[in-house]
Amino acid sequence: MTEQGNPLVYDAKAHANSFGPVAAQYQAARPSYPDELFDELERLAGRPLAGADVLDVGAGTGIATRLLAGRGARVVAVEPSPGMAAVLREVSPQIPVVKAAGDELPFHDASVDLVTYAQAFHWTEPERSIPEAVRVLRPGGALAVWWNVKDYRVPWLAAQQERLTAALPSTYHHNGGVNARPEKLTASGLEVRSARLRWERRVPVDQVIDDLTSRSYFAVLEPEQRAPVLAAERAALLADFPDGEVTEPYLLDVYVLPKP
Repeated sequence: MTEQGNPLVYDAKAHANSFGPVAAQYQAARPSYPDELFDELERLAGRPLAGADVLDVGAGTGIATRLLAGRGARVVAVEPSPGMAAVLREVSPQIPVVKAAGDELPFHDASVDLVTYAQAFHWTEPERSIPEAVRVLRPGGALAVWWNVKDYRVPWLAAQQERLTAALPSTYHHNGGVNARPEKLTASGLEVRSARLRWERRVPVDQVIDDLTSRSYFAVLEPEQRAPVLAAERAALLADFPDGEVTEPYLLDVYVLPKP
C-alpha cells in the first residue's frame, strides 16, 4: 500500500500527488522542449516572451520554467508538490516558486501576460483552471498548454506500450497514452490556436528507465512492484538497442487560448 492509496485501483488524485518522491528522476530524465516550441508559442500568442510576466503552472522541477526565463520572460513557478518544488529551488534558486495549483491561483486579477502549462494541464479541472487563467490574465494575454507525447506509431514504442499495458493494467491503462485533452479546451468557448511539432532526442537506456520511473503509473507503486517491470523493460530495450542508446521520437502539441 502506498501513502496515496491502493495502487491496484486507479485513483486520479493519487497519481497527481505521486511526483514528489520521484522528483530527482523527473529532473534528470524527463524530456526538455525544442526551441521551436517557444517560437510557435510567440507566434500563436501574438507577442514576444521577452518582457512578459508568466505563471508557469504545474512547473514541476522547472524544465519549461527555465526555458521560458531563458527567452526573457519574468516567470513565477506555480507548483503544488513540495518535493518537486524543492528540486526546482535547488536547480534554479533565482526563480520564485509559489505553492498552488491551477484550479485556484493565488494571484491578482489581470496581473500576468501568459499562463503556461507544460505537461501539466491534464491534472487540473478545466472548468476551474481555464476561468482562473482568464481571470489573472491581462487584456491581450493568453493561456498556453503543451504536451510532449511519444510517437507510438514507431514500432519499438508501440511494443513498449503493449508491454506496459500488460504489466500494469490498473495504472498504465489510464496514463500511458495521449494525456492531452484538447476537447476540454474547445469546450471552454475560447478561441483555440494550435500547432504540432515533431522532434526527437537520443538518450541512454538507463535514462529511459529513469524517465519511466518518474511517470505516475510507476510512481504510485511500491518499489517491489515496479522493480521487476522496470528490469524487464530495460532488458527489452537493450535487445532493441544493443548499443545502449535510444532515439525517442516525440509529437509536441501546443494550444494557445487568447483572453477574449
